[in-house]
Amino acid sequence: MLKNVICIGAGPAGLTAAYELSRNGRQVLVLEADPEYVGGIARTHLYKGYRFDIGGHRFFSKSKEIEDLWTELLPHDFIIRPRSSKILYRNKFFPYPLKPFVTFFRLGAVESFHCLFSYLSTKVTPAMKPRNFEEWMVSRFGKRLFGIFFKTYTEKVWGIPCEQISADWAEQRVQDFSLTTALKEMLIPAFLRMRKGPKTLITSFRYPRLGPGMLWDETAKKIKSQGGHVELGTIVKSLTRKENSWIVSCEKNGEKIELETADVISTMPINLLCRALNPQPATLKLAESLKYRDFMIVALIIRAPLTFEDQWLYIHDERVKTCRVQNFKAWSPELVPDADHNCLGLEYFCNEGDSLWSMSDEKLKEMARSEAGTLGLLDPSLVVDACVVRKKKAYPVYSPDYAQNLEKIRKDLHDNYPGLHLAGRNGMHRYNNQDHAMMTGLLCARNIIAGKELFDPWLVNQDAEYLEESSP
Repeated sequence: MLKNVICIGAGPAGLTAAYELSRNGRQVLVLEADPEYVGGIARTHLYKGYRFDIGGHRFFSKSKEIEDLWTELLPHDFIIRPRSSKILYRNKFFPYPLKPFVTFFRLGAVESFHCLFSYLSTKVTPAMKPRNFEEWMVSRFGKRLFGIFFKTYTEKVWGIPCEQISADWAEQRVQDFSLTTALKEMLIPAFLRMRKGPKTLITSFRYPRLGPGMLWDETAKKIKSQGGHVELGTIVKSLTRKENSWIVSCEKNGEKIELETADVISTMPINLLCRALNPQPATLKLAESLKYRDFMIVALIIRAPLTFEDQWLYIHDERVKTCRVQNFKAWSPELVPDADHNCLGLEYFCNEGDSLWSMSDEKLKEMARSEAGTLGLLDPSLVVDACVVRKKKAYPVYSPDYAQNLEKIRKDLHDNYPGLHLAGRNGMHRYNNQDHAMMTGLLCARNIIAGKELFDPWLVNQDAEYLEESSP
């Protein structure tokens, strides 16, 4: 019987699974398409000594096992950072999560009255169970606040109207937070709140001093020290079921390679996986209906010290295309090698092949420099260098019919493709946090080690808990 395992993808799920398998004596091979980096969207890009995260990652989890695993993997290189993010709206900074008194003061008396009236109206005549993201948010903040602080940003991120986004996304990412929750958090001291009452957002988190990629680089090293292998620049072309094993065909540097394995853990996007399967699944058309949002970040190196204290700003401004701005020195001072410089990352969401994705690097750099000036974040003349990074299929889209399609695909793959295990954000088409993705990889590995399905990775985060919240 074959005892080896192939993990497709060297993101948090794939590397965590490989680490667990290799330290339990299994022969593990990780195949990663990227020719240079491990970590997936949690990697840290290096440019002329500057390091930047291509999607902000706070290291905090309700799972003690995941917290302990982070410590085990990187015992001496975590720093503690204060949690700080804001919304930029009409050239004013609003704390996020929203704080009612500050928010209403900065909006002004007239606008605040309209917002409160709108919010109270939703409580007087509450809607039925929300069917989409817009209805879900309006039920918790009112239509006016939703339009000010959520609509513009969300539609930039996903590229579709808010009413075409499943309510599942809000339930998973925002969950219990609402204007009512914010008021209770502000007015009721923590020691007076019931333990099962409103949750409190964390005020600090851990962060690797050289960015999240530092953790995944170290994980890859540990996998290798335990007898495993991590192959970069390796593209999986097909997976063929052969009696009690899998034949994985891949390509590296133009060379075609065939590998035989007992089990496959896939973290590649489900639509690509289903196209690669031989025989192809009956649910292939459903898999191809699953959509992803692509991502770009333009890192601007500026000749100026820290310009604002927040890790990132959410941009609610129709004048610009950027959705969010990261401040890398606020994540860790060591990401920026020059004390008198800083690095800001302007994030853009698009679809592969559209006008934004196809824009040249030079035009993207100029647009980002101009937009940072428009937002009042910097003097464009202070930008001394810039770098563009593109990431395909960064976020799975929660379209209205995604859940029912995904359930059919999941059942088809489970019933008809033994030895195939799905894990991770893209591998399961679930907008999971990093620690959720790690846990799905961990549970897949433990099922393989046990030789039976002891755990169901699909139950991870099923309760829609937002893991940046903690009970008081």
